Amino acid sequence: MNGAIIAICLTLLPMLIVAENPCCSMPCQNMGVCMREGDSYTCDCTRTGYYGQNCDIPEFWTSIKVALKPSKKTTHHLLTNYKWLWNIVNRIPFLSKFIMRAVYKIRSATVDSPPMYHTGHDYTSWDTYADRSYYTRALPPVPPGCPTPMGTAGRKELPSPQYIAETFLARRRFIPDKRRTNVLFNFMAQHFTHQFFKTDFKKGAGRTWGDHGVDLSHIYGETVERQHQLRSFTDGKLKFQRVEGEVYPPSLADAPVHMIYPPYVPEGKRFAIGHEFFGLLPGLFVYSTVWLREHNRVCDVMKELHPDWDDERLFQTARLILTGETINIIINEYVQHLSGYNFDLFWDPELLFSDQFQYQNRIFVEFNHLYHWHPLMPDQFHINGSTYGMKDYLFNTDLVFKHGFGTTVDAMSRQIAGQIGPKNIGPVNLKVAVETIKHERNLRMQGLNQYRKRFGIPPYKTFLELTGGDAEMADQLEEAYGDVDAVELYVGLMVEQPAPGSVTSETIIEMGGPFSVKGLLSNPLCSPQWWKPSTFGGEAGFRMVKTATLKDLFCRNTAGPCGLVSFAVPEDVQPTGLPEEQDASSQDKGASQNDADLVPVNGVLSSQDKHLPKEEKTSQDGSQDAESSSKVTANEKPAAKNGVPQKKEFQTGSPKNGGASKNDVPKNEAAPKNGLPTAFPKNGAAPRTYVNRTSCKQCDRIEL
Repeated sequence: MNGAIIAICLTLLPMLIVAENPCCSMPCQNMGVCMREGDSYTCDCTRTGYYGQNCDIPEFWTSIKVALKPSKKTTHHLLTNYKWLWNIVNRIPFLSKFIMRAVYKIRSATVDSPPMYHTGHDYTSWDTYADRSYYTRALPPVPPGCPTPMGTAGRKELPSPQYIAETFLARRRFIPDKRRTNVLFNFMAQHFTHQFFKTDFKKGAGRTWGDHGVDLSHIYGETVERQHQLRSFTDGKLKFQRVEGEVYPPSLADAPVHMIYPPYVPEGKRFAIGHEFFGLLPGLFVYSTVWLREHNRVCDVMKELHPDWDDERLFQTARLILTGETINIIINEYVQHLSGYNFDLFWDPELLFSDQFQYQNRIFVEFNHLYHWHPLMPDQFHINGSTYGMKDYLFNTDLVFKHGFGTTVDAMSRQIAGQIGPKNIGPVNLKVAVETIKHERNLRMQGLNQYRKRFGIPPYKTFLELTGGDAEMADQLEEAYGDVDAVELYVGLMVEQPAPGSVTSETIIEMGGPFSVKGLLSNPLCSPQWWKPSTFGGEAGFRMVKTATLKDLFCRNTAGPCGLVSFAVPEDVQPTGLPEEQDASSQDKGASQNDADLVPVNGVLSSQDKHLPKEEKTSQDGSQDAESSSKVTANEKPAAKNGVPQKKEFQTGSPKNGGASKNDVPKNEAAPKNGLPTAFPKNGAAPRTYVNRTSCKQCDRIEL
């Protein structure tokens, strides 16, 4: 009897055991798709250029292409060196166009369009294409029920996100960017990307409330209702208010849209802006202001050219022009600085008109995560001799009025941003890094090495290779993850060192480049049907789009003299924001030892940069002490009564300052002293605290 029971149990036991999913080991290479078949698997190698059980044997023509194609490192080396050669290439139109067209095609082709996966399913489905409330994926998630969180590699349990962030990401000492990237660039990155990185945290880390492209919803609002609240419905313009003769976004009282402000911010200092949390930081407020001024300026130009146009057409045409100006600045200046290439990048949609190209885009969750460049954010902000810690900077747009718009922009252009790399995320943003790690785990995203293979980069073989030779960090990573294939994507991206001559690491360049190029060129403005003068109100509007620059954007919308406007501190300008010299024994091993590590764009330090004056005395947390914060600078004006800005009025008419004139130059406007209007009091502001997203009832959609 007992023997019979044992025999039955042995017979049923295999049925009770669930076999390990063979796809957990990620066996399919070269974008092959793994399909489980019982205890085995097959790899779908269709149109990958490879065959074999694991799609690892190249077809004939694939082997030829692989043999002839230079490596990513070689290509990057060529583009970031031999400046004399690229100076020649940049002067030969047909040659530069040939190379730029190749960049467009190669980068765009790397992105799946339409996408194969999204964050709602582990496999290709109709919803992947049709449901735009989800982010898409470049790789499917790790199959459920695998031996380890990363498939079969690494430890059975990952260390806590808090431990990972504090060990590998937390700032010990501010590390400045070696390419002299500045704070103006940092806030451009935030302001620009938040029109399409809009995670709906109420629904989950894989859901978005954005529209997957460059639509300027961060300026005009993501819904028609919000847009209508921001519009004046007069001459196509947006609502605005004047403060000391300059144009700024309207108050919430005049444009009642949903904005995220903590309770301590007075009603009179709450502004209505296209994105609900762009009142968070003065840097974001600066960009919101300049684009509002540019919109109204363009409306004035179009009104003069087309006096018969109604409000609606003026508004819609101005929006198209600003969209074009944005794309032009992003490619010609923003991406140019990021890449560090000696080849001059430029925007020319006509280069793709002879090719089949899909003018549609989806935002990938990996693109969102790799763009978490929190190391760029400094701990302090230096404006016209004053230093502000992060606590004094959050939700404090008063600083823009106190110092003046032009002075604030100039200061942002002179201050060095942080280097994107390990151990350089400040305390405020560290909690966002922790949440990002949690989101990746909830989405079961594959590891760094799998993404390197997906984007044609050789995977790291050792932790030491990943850390760029930092043995101590390599040992810590090995202790945490056990296997280099188990290192998570976001953590790996932040641990990598910047590529030679560039702001970001090799993986960020090779992943972010295709997402960026595809996203920008898929805009309908780039299509043959839209790319013509009539789309932009005629040749004048078309010219605005094709000639837009960052400096022009700010200088023609700033009262008085225009200061420094740049994405990097020029080598002949003494930067602010560099850490004071410390003894080597007190420095973090990964930190820059002194300002000699700071490399200008062309690799040469000026004599001024080698001897920098100490910054104004600050307290340990980065904020000014009571004595220094109570001092009044020479540019300050007496405080307005009860902290309310002087001469403030809501208007919907044509701005004379920050608005438009026929020659794009403000006229007949008496600028305040030094051309730098200040109206808000320096002291008496309510104390500011850190923003904790987990405890903020309004912060379910904040994407910091």
